[in-house]
Amino acid sequence: MFGFLKGDPKKKLQKAYEEKLSAAMKAQRSGDIKTYSLLTEEAEAIRAQINALS
Repeated sequence: MFGFLKGDPKKKLQKAYEEKLSAAMKAQRSGDIKTYSLLTEEAEAIRAQINALS
């Protein structure tokens, strides 16, 4: 009945994905390649979850 009040998990994952990519970009620009690669890997894992929901 109140399904419209539930949060969309795909939307939450998309936001987390974008935040990880943004943080990765900032790390890359500051020269921290190790952190960049870790954040990019985490972002890709989130992207896989988004694709699984689709």
